[in-house]
Amino acid sequence: MTKLIEYEQASDEVRSVYDDIRAIRKTDYINNFWKAIANHPPTLHRTWQAVKEVMTAPGELDPLMRELIYIAVSVTTGCEYCIASHTAAARAKGLGISGVLHGTT
Repeated sequence: MTKLIEYEQASDEVRSVYDDIRAIRKTDYINNFWKAIANHPPTLHRTWQAVKEVMTAPGELDPLMRELIYIAVSVTTGCEYCIASHTAAARAKGLGISGVLHGTT
């Protein structure tokens, strides 16, 4: 199993990315996806920059709709972890239970 890099054990480079994730997502929680890829700090940094650009770039799609798209892609690829993670993020952005059951916001 991949070692998960917790904040307390992280290098300064990894902590910097974790701090940015926390600030952008407005949470203290760093999920296991980020902790796993933190084993290779350049990959952590590159991946976070790409995700951050998609999730925060100005445009027509609001944050909830972006999460719903992530959920759809996760369902298509069969990534159960991704489905759970993005569903939790969508709920935090206002998705109600009826939206989960009926596929609407």
